[in-house]
Amino acid sequence: MAVVLSGCVEALIGVVAVTTVDIIHDRRTVGEYIDDSAIEIKARNILVSSDEIRQAAHVKPVSWNGILLATGEVDNEAIKRDLVARFGQIQGVRQVVDETTITSKTDLGTRTNDAWISSKVKSRLLLKTGLDANRVKVVTTRGSVYLMGIVTRAEATDAVEYARTVRGVKRVVKVFEYHEE
Repeated sequence: MAVVLSGCVEALIGVVAVTTVDIIHDRRTVGEYIDDSAIEIKARNILVSSDEIRQAAHVKPVSWNGILLATGEVDNEAIKRDLVARFGQIQGVRQVVDETTITSKTDLGTRTNDAWISSKVKSRLLLKTGLDANRVKVVTTRGSVYLMGIVTRAEATDAVEYARTVRGVKRVVKVFEYHEE
């Protein structure tokens, strides 16, 4: 039992350390960071709130500074409209950016490729000087890369250019808020 608890404590410390590093480099306040986490949890709860939604939607909600990006697939327009409306009612959501498409759900191969693209984009951002990669959230769906964060216009331009050079990227969508230095 002590070994299990020890492992849990170590994992918790690791999560706290990573979160602390993220917050230090983030332009959001700690409160905004926590609010975004709560928004994502509430959006995921909506996605599992009924059998109809669970079966008809494969949607990834990501929140940054109250902007909720919804990517993925839905079966029909009615579900799409319902989800966007419900996401917009979540406390703290200032804007819903609906990038869902009406199509069949992606297969494991496509999702794996999207994860690979996201990791390559994030790696490129980490390796480039003049851009704090922790200020940019990278989300990939069906080869479309969505970049979120609070950045300067120069940082946004750099992030988009780095993302465009990754093999497999079909398009880059900016979901940035701009910070003036």
